[in-house]
Amino acid sequence: MIGGTMPVWISMLRGVNVGPHHRIKMDTLRAVYESLKLEEPRTYIQSGNVLFRAKEKNGTLLAKKIQKGIEGAFGFRPEVMLRTTQELRKTIASNPFAGRVGIEPSKLLVTFLAAEPSSEAQATLAGLNADEELHLRDRELYIYFPNGVGNAKLPWSKVENLVRTAGTARNWTSVIKMLELAEEMETAG
Repeated sequence: MIGGTMPVWISMLRGVNVGPHHRIKMDTLRAVYESLKLEEPRTYIQSGNVLFRAKEKNGTLLAKKIQKGIEGAFGFRPEVMLRTTQELRKTIASNPFAGRVGIEPSKLLVTFLAAEPSSEAQATLAGLNADEELHLRDRELYIYFPNGVGNAKLPWSKVENLVRTAGTARNWTSVIKMLELAEEMETAG
């Protein structure tokens, strides 16, 4: 945080603009964030990623405020995963695939979870027999799809039932880009 400016938050909406339901234009979404007194909202691609500044320091309260605003404007209430710039830096630094040869960024997804899964869920995830490789670090689930996401053998519904918390996935390229944008906003502070 530079000179007392408000911190930058990264919000990722679950299930927005995937398929025919829950369609939101990004300019309209930015307007909702502005109406909630969230400052300098910037969207990244069409999947509900919004970076913004806020005085609020409690992520849970902020997520609920955003959910309520979206519900009022669009008639549905998506899950909202929030991370600070520092948390996103930690996500990138904790990448269990970093430095491994042959890892393709387009085949690496990070699922941002609303809460850290239980130790039982973590143990069950570790024991899954799938072509995909999974690593859980705090509130992030890293999944590498060696055959591509479209050819995954791992049933996402099974993973979601195991972790018992909402989450939304972003590919590695998007994660890196969102951190770049957040850092630009911080520097512009």
